[in-house]
Amino acid sequence: MKNTQLSRREKEKLRRRQEIKAAALRLFSEKGYHGVSVQEIAEKAEFAVGTLYNFFKSKGELYQEAMLEQTEIFFAEQAKTLDEPMDEVTKLRNLVRAKGEHFRENASRIRIFQAELRQASDSAIMELDAQIHQKRRQMFDKVASVFESGIKNGSFQRIGDPYHLAVILDGIIAAFVTLWIEEPDKHPFPTDPDVILNILFKGLIED
Repeated sequence: MKNTQLSRREKEKLRRRQEIKAAALRLFSEKGYHGVSVQEIAEKAEFAVGTLYNFFKSKGELYQEAMLEQTEIFFAEQAKTLDEPMDEVTKLRNLVRAKGEHFRENASRIRIFQAELRQASDSAIMELDAQIHQKRRQMFDKVASVFESGIKNGSFQRIGDPYHLAVILDGIIAAFVTLWIEEPDKHPFPTDPDVILNILFKGLIED
């Protein structure tokens, strides 16, 4: 059997890498990509600039890895809510609730990233956005499977393709996030997931 245990030196390298990413993430969340220098990150992590470049080729690479790691945690949390042995409505409620909690806990970072994305002035930001969209599309498949399951057992009507329903739900959530980012006091992200889900569950036309 292959020995996969890390050596002391490898563990130390991994620890340093994580400390640099953690320091960078805090700064990026406060100031954005353009507002942070490599020197600041090195000082925050308590390493020399040269040490930082031993682990990351550029600020852009560090930015992408630090931010993408958080994105992967975010999508893993969503996937977990959909894998729980619960009915489809509860799964969707827990999904929306998990997204809302993530948005509220990471408000500063999300607002800064969205503002910088609108400027589209750096390849590191654009490449990160493309990676996030890829993972977002992968999540559509998992959400679509919940709609498909609900249709099969009679919980949902077949009003459209399950994948399209997953995309529509994501779009509704994204619209609420946009309002919240622009005017957080006037349009806070709903704490009750049914505020969002009832747009699909109940619709607009009276019976």
